[in-house]
Amino acid sequence: MTMNSCAILLLFSLLQFLTGAAANPTDSIQCQRPGATLLFAGDAMQHQAQLDQALSEGNGKHYDYSECFRWIAPIVTEADYAVANLEVPLGGGPRYSGYPCFSAPDSYAQALIDAGFDMLLTANNHCLDSGMKAARRTISALDSLGVDHIGTYHDSADRDAKVPFIKDINGIKFGFLNYTYGTNGIPARDGMEVSLIDRQRMANEIKKTREAGAEIIVVTMHWGIEYVLHENAIQREQAQFLIDNGADMVIGSHPHVIQPMRMVHDEKRNQDVPVVFSLGNLISNMKTGDTRGGAYMRVRVERDEDGKARVKWADYDTFFCAKPNGKGTNFTVIPSDRSDLIPASQLQHWKIFDRSSRKVFDAENINIPRRKRE
Repeated sequence: MTMNSCAILLLFSLLQFLTGAAANPTDSIQCQRPGATLLFAGDAMQHQAQLDQALSEGNGKHYDYSECFRWIAPIVTEADYAVANLEVPLGGGPRYSGYPCFSAPDSYAQALIDAGFDMLLTANNHCLDSGMKAARRTISALDSLGVDHIGTYHDSADRDAKVPFIKDINGIKFGFLNYTYGTNGIPARDGMEVSLIDRQRMANEIKKTREAGAEIIVVTMHWGIEYVLHENAIQREQAQFLIDNGADMVIGSHPHVIQPMRMVHDEKRNQDVPVVFSLGNLISNMKTGDTRGGAYMRVRVERDEDGKARVKWADYDTFFCAKPNGKGTNFTVIPSDRSDLIPASQLQHWKIFDRSSRKVFDAENINIPRRKRE
């Protein structure tokens, strides 16, 4: 938006106020400097019912996910760069499986890419579910699909070559790092590398990323306790450790329910660092109300007058995963402002998710508000 257009809009807004014609007091007009808006979403799961429905939608010949993200895609694509946690290996078939040992077809990842996700995270507790061959195949498949990904690597040499991962987004250099608390007790073998939460390693890789030219460092963490709506002391301590070592954003996943978001002020660097402890599920076949939805967070980064890139604001909104409602429907991610699209039989689950997520965010978020929608 140009300064002239900003001035016109501000004048128009003033006239509306003076004439009593302001239509929506929650709307705001912001004249943003050049920069980048990032979007983060949580766990992209693939349970057996999702596999079965996708195969049915593909008439038994292929796995069709084309309808899963149709309503959320406009929100994802309006961001300059969007990130989600791919919590399934891409096993290559011919058979795929849901919980407890996941394996999904490549078309699932392609659907996420088609929805606008630019990066898929692979360091999570399910990344080794189908063995080392499938874990390595996941890396190769994501390469072939042309999507950015971090978290798992063919071997130590591959990790050394790919970490740090730095992306130029609208002229700002972002460094991305991804770590998981574990891999469900399955050890990485045959040289396979998974980025595990290790304080010394994380500190070293943050330092390496900064030295490689990253202006903003995003650390994505797979952590916390499943199904608990509040972060624990370990998450808080790890978040502070990451901030103290130079992280500019800390983004969490794994609990399968939402957890609070807070803008933490780093006194040493005199800057705000957005921290989200869990974004919940992006899509899944989980059944309890709290697991039926999730949140996305947007973070805006701009350059100051002195040229330094800084986080300017962050906000969030929620969405609900509707399950198939008759023939020809699929699991579908529905933004909260389109709750009219939720099947009547699932509205009670939506209300449970909406009430509990609002209760947590309204009471515990710090300086990360719900997105203002026009």
